Amino acid sequence: MSVTSPSVAGTPVVAASGAGTAVRARRRSARRTSARAAINLAALVVFVVSVFPVYWMVSTSLLPNNKIRSVTPTFAPTSPTLRNFRHVLDPSTDFVPALRTSLLVTVLTVVVALFLALLAAVALTRFRFRSRRLMVLGVLVIQMLPAEAMIITIYRLLNGWQLTNTVIGLGMVYVATVLPFTIWTLRGFVAGVPVELEEAARIDGCSRVRAFFSVTFPLMAPGLIATGVFAFIQAWNEFLTALVLMNRPEHRTLPVWLRTFKQVHSSTDWGAIMAGSTLMTIPVIVFFLFVQGRMTTGLVSGAVKG
Repeated sequence: MSVTSPSVAGTPVVAASGAGTAVRARRRSARRTSARAAINLAALVVFVVSVFPVYWMVSTSLLPNNKIRSVTPTFAPTSPTLRNFRHVLDPSTDFVPALRTSLLVTVLTVVVALFLALLAAVALTRFRFRSRRLMVLGVLVIQMLPAEAMIITIYRLLNGWQLTNTVIGLGMVYVATVLPFTIWTLRGFVAGVPVELEEAARIDGCSRVRAFFSVTFPLMAPGLIATGVFAFIQAWNEFLTALVLMNRPEHRTLPVWLRTFKQVHSSTDWGAIMAGSTLMTIPVIVFFLFVQGRMTTGLVSGAVKG
């Protein structure tokens, strides 16, 4: 173009314009690099702030008491000890019964909630009936109600049925708590599977039930896992309802056990408390590592299906 011809009138102006364009391009590139560096720095700060409490919990659980109570903080256990874990796992602390109760309640909650939510999601998505939209709205409204506002009513109701201090009673409350969210989430995954696939299977001779479990159900696996993780975390970490409904020592869940374990001693044994907290997180981490691949797929799919 005219930039390559020095004999053309006005060449110095064109050359200056080209140089200005190059300068602006370098400035834009520098701004993009600076913005990318700022974003990376912010991500690093968020990562450190999120991970440091977990690291501090695990690190403290491996320290002897004299290091924990020292004025100078110890950020890395140079001479780790398992004394705190042995103390927590001692039969006198009732950690194992609490772990068993938490596992039973959590597994019961996840299985029953997913089963009921799947039936409700299929009914709300695949069938047309009166008040269907009203039911969907009701699910959302129920999800917004705070559980603390109904704790007295729930206690009196379960106490009348003689279901307090039982895994079934606490599991019923947890299922009712997580069910609205699981229904709402699974409804999106069921709607994301084209109904034409089931109709094609029925043309090939499948019944409605067999067509659903042969075609739609396998495609919903990521959604079921993502929803199951939510129900698992809700049931595993819940404290207030378990504190009210499971008031006998032999029926405590792990969050309630951790609170009472802190109050047993006149002086707080931070090493043992951190060891108990670390042991509480292991089942959640194991479960997450087991399902994390499909959970990521499920969360992404749920974000784009209505």
